[in-house]
Amino acid sequence: MLTRREALLGTVTGAATAAILTAMSAVPANARPLPVDVSRLPREKVALVAPPFVHDHEQVATGGPKVVEFELTIKEQPMVIDDEGTTLQAMTYNGSIPAPMMVVHEGDYVELTLVNPETNEMPHNVDFHAATGALGGAKLTEVNPGEQATLRFKATRAGTFVYHCAPAGMIPWHVVSGMSGTIMVLPRDGLRDENGKRLKYDRIFYVGENDFYIPRDEKGGFRKYASLGEAYDDTLKVMRGLVPTHVVFNGKVGALTGDNALKANVGETVLIVHSQANRDTRPHLIGGHGDHVWEMGKFHNPPAKDLETWFVRGGSAAAALYTFRQPGIYAYVNHNLIEAAELGATAHIMVDGEWDNDLMAQVKAPAPITAY
Repeated sequence: MLTRREALLGTVTGAATAAILTAMSAVPANARPLPVDVSRLPREKVALVAPPFVHDHEQVATGGPKVVEFELTIKEQPMVIDDEGTTLQAMTYNGSIPAPMMVVHEGDYVELTLVNPETNEMPHNVDFHAATGALGGAKLTEVNPGEQATLRFKATRAGTFVYHCAPAGMIPWHVVSGMSGTIMVLPRDGLRDENGKRLKYDRIFYVGENDFYIPRDEKGGFRKYASLGEAYDDTLKVMRGLVPTHVVFNGKVGALTGDNALKANVGETVLIVHSQANRDTRPHLIGGHGDHVWEMGKFHNPPAKDLETWFVRGGSAAAALYTFRQPGIYAYVNHNLIEAAELGATAHIMVDGEWDNDLMAQVKAPAPITAY
């Protein structure tokens, strides 16, 4: 059994762990030289923005491949995750749940600097599902408190991909404590429909879904802890039950509802990127559809059309394109409606514009029943 000390120090033992560590070994000395002189490529430094928004980017690449520089700073901090003050001892990239979305184009090089301030308790790293080799770069980015590391990988596949923390012996705990994000690798000539016709979006919304496992006290209330280490043992017991206490969008119940609702206009096309690093989910836009949906998140596969609900496999991200046709409030939910209504997996999109009676009209308002 993994002890708290082993988890905190990352010193798990055993044949399985040894195999993992071997697979995560650093780049071998006889690695092939780079076919491209990366030092000669243009470089772009990107300032990441907090979800549900995404940094400025081109939908169609101009020019050839480049090196795109990102920086993530690990922040371990308590975060309130509902209106009742329930607190998660969170581990985050850049202080947000989910972590920021990165956008590049196929053929670009992603260069990430990961910073782990000395005030943190834990070692951390990044496993990019978009990368090739070294378990997504996890071993090459493993940093203890007070360290930083820089990883470069080539974006060889177009699509939406999860990235998450993956330190040996502690992966599930770090992921369900908030350490996951999304990278989107666009085709160089942009998105296309099933017939090759170019698609574009006016807005992009980034929804990260998380399942949290908060321990309860003997009276049924949620516990609060002073540190990650203090919370670990109790949290692990709840995690092993596989029943989340919260299932939320963007780190908190209500993070994307009410005053925090997303906004769009009739006639605008919106790309919704939805990630889930741990559990399967099934997004649904109430009152709308997925005009084009890359359910598996991979842009060289033809998109499905006119979906009512789509499926996001745990450890992946999907992309859905929709042009809003009516004004009003749209609920975007996990269509396990228990998780949406009772655990928190709901967002709202407020759409402005003129109502189209041809699409929907109330023929008769509610009134007392009359005899037939």
